[in-house]
Amino acid sequence: MKGARTDAAAEQAAQWIVRLSADDPAEREQARSGFAAWKAADPLHANAAAGMENLLRQLHAVREPAGGDHRPARAALAAIAPDRPRQRMRQLAAASAVAVLVLGTAMVASERPAYLLADLRSPTGQWQSHILADGSRITLAGGSAVNVRFTAGERHVELVRGDILVDVAKDAQRPFIVDSRQAAIRALGTRFSVRREDGATILNMLESKVSAQVPQHPAVVVRAGQRTRITGDGVGPLTTIDAVSVQQAWHAHQLVVDDQPLAEVLDELARHRPGQLHYDRAQIAGIRVAAVLPLDDTDKALQLLIDNFPQLRIRMLTRYLVMVDAPSTGTAKK
Repeated sequence: MKGARTDAAAEQAAQWIVRLSADDPAEREQARSGFAAWKAADPLHANAAAGMENLLRQLHAVREPAGGDHRPARAALAAIAPDRPRQRMRQLAAASAVAVLVLGTAMVASERPAYLLADLRSPTGQWQSHILADGSRITLAGGSAVNVRFTAGERHVELVRGDILVDVAKDAQRPFIVDSRQAAIRALGTRFSVRREDGATILNMLESKVSAQVPQHPAVVVRAGQRTRITGDGVGPLTTIDAVSVQQAWHAHQLVVDDQPLAEVLDELARHRPGQLHYDRAQIAGIRVAAVLPLDDTDKALQLLIDNFPQLRIRMLTRYLVMVDAPSTGTAKK
């Protein structure tokens, strides 16, 4: 019952933020008076308002790029800070628009132009397959992008963002090279997947073998049934994978994890859904996950996490703002 009251208070706090961000000064003033009375009526209301303000401040600090347009984040904060009189966020819907606008600002300032200008790209939550000019097939997971450049001597695919599965057509005269930020992965005819993360490239070999080359480091041969994490320091240790299961998961749009930290699982789910998935990595550090989760239905994936980890609380304020925390302690179900 307490959890339900807390969730209801959080939703009401978000609705007050919407009203506080109205364009009409009289409407804002009326909302400010009502919001103050609402907070004073119940300590739970005051806590919910403080929690919402803290969330928005965290989003502001994490997502706002240096030198970028600060107005969306500032307007969101002004909507709940009584000492800031200006509110200009008409489309602030249940607080989630803050995450969308601030995230969007960061994207425009960093990787979004490269994504929009890429030769091939897939929207968030959608998988796309393409046959390249040489007959190779490339499948892009949701929110992924690549550039393709073929010459008489080489076939290059630059992984701009996200996750790809490649079936390379054989051509002994032209090696097929996937370039990520960390490495060049060279093959003649094979099947493998490559995922670009912050600071790392994840390579899964499904058939045959490739040569992975990091600048200033020796090349490493990675064979079918092996996985490696590649960074600027070189190709990491080779670990064993079930290539058939990895390929099946790709075709089914699934995330298969085995004893993986919950924060890393949420990182991956966040890549496949619009808006903001907010969580405190330190708070959930002790939770590890072994599961098969649908990446094309992240709402269902979050529900599966709730079903198997009763200490988790997942609050979907809207489709575009989801909060995950672990307010109670306990042992995860196996």
